[in-house]
Amino acid sequence: MLYRQFPKIRGLRLSALGLGCMRLPVKDGDAAAIDEEAVENMFVAALDEGINYVDTAWPYHRERSEPVVGMTLERLGARDKVNLATKSPVWLVKEEGDWDRYLDSQLRKLRTDHLDFYLLHALDAGRWDAILKFRGLEFLERAKRDGRIRHAGFSFHDSLDVFKRIVDGNDAWEFCQLQYNYMDDAYQAGVEGIAYAAARSIGVIVMEPLRGGNLARVPGTVLDIFGSRKPGRSPAEWALRHVLDRKEAVVVLSGMGGVEQVRENAAVAAFAEPETLLPEERETIARARDYFRERQKVPCTTCAYCKPCPNDVNIPDVFGLWNRAEMFDDRQGTAAWYRVQYMKGGSGADQCTKCGECLDKCPQHIDIPDRLEEAHAYLTEAG
Repeated sequence: MLYRQFPKIRGLRLSALGLGCMRLPVKDGDAAAIDEEAVENMFVAALDEGINYVDTAWPYHRERSEPVVGMTLERLGARDKVNLATKSPVWLVKEEGDWDRYLDSQLRKLRTDHLDFYLLHALDAGRWDAILKFRGLEFLERAKRDGRIRHAGFSFHDSLDVFKRIVDGNDAWEFCQLQYNYMDDAYQAGVEGIAYAAARSIGVIVMEPLRGGNLARVPGTVLDIFGSRKPGRSPAEWALRHVLDRKEAVVVLSGMGGVEQVRENAAVAAFAEPETLLPEERETIARARDYFRERQKVPCTTCAYCKPCPNDVNIPDVFGLWNRAEMFDDRQGTAAWYRVQYMKGGSGADQCTKCGECLDKCPQHIDIPDRLEEAHAYLTEAG
């Protein structure tokens, strides 16, 4: 295993591959019914491969991930062998005292007296405002002083402008976590956000290097593209190597679902030094990216200039789901996610009144109201 360091945390060697605990093996397809024996086998394999960064969060697996991670580390006697990270459920904080209440609950669930890395979870513009309102930054510093957490950062899901605002809003950030893969170089914070954080000595953790597993399960055309350059190299290895090639990426989190995936991904992280991809390999990845992008239904770059929508439609996400379903032949699964996460939450395209406020804001000149109508039809007629 290769190891890297955060700019502000010198001397702490972190495995280039981190074990993400959002997609642990489960029984009978029930997200809350984690297969604890399979998880223990994964952790044993991860430790054997030199992985020393474990990432979980309050809501993962319907709030079962943290307890299972804690019990597994305790059974293995491995708490001191890993850097344990979890995240504050910012959306649940309604008053200043909630920060401490949730952190103390997480420490109990994880069976530990401290967290090595603690993140404010899934920040966007609204949650950043709530953090400032309820003095979340002061809470982080207090928790560091009393030893409950050692290092503080945030994970992120919004536009580049919001990312820069959050980065600049706290000189004490030690690290951030953002989505990046060879399809999402300009998505949310993107490569510009990575560079922005690195220029301020903020370490970068990358999530979704395989885009929820989609980049490990690619169509035959993409398999042929990869095979023409390196026969035998898996799509997962291509995707991981793309991310690990960035020198700013200290830890790359993979939500592995079994021992085989742990071994496969660790084998890549054992030799993928940054800035070692050959020009012809970069060109091959670009060809795969082009194939996917040619299948996109709408040319949305997720710049989020169309936001906020007066009716709360999450326009970039709706278009992103439509594109993802087409690119990865996953209409049914994506549609289910859309109905649960967006329509029920009041941010689906069904809320669009065609007021037209978004039209002049879009640099791609997309006919947003009409395309939202198409996207909604596509995502609700599936399955």
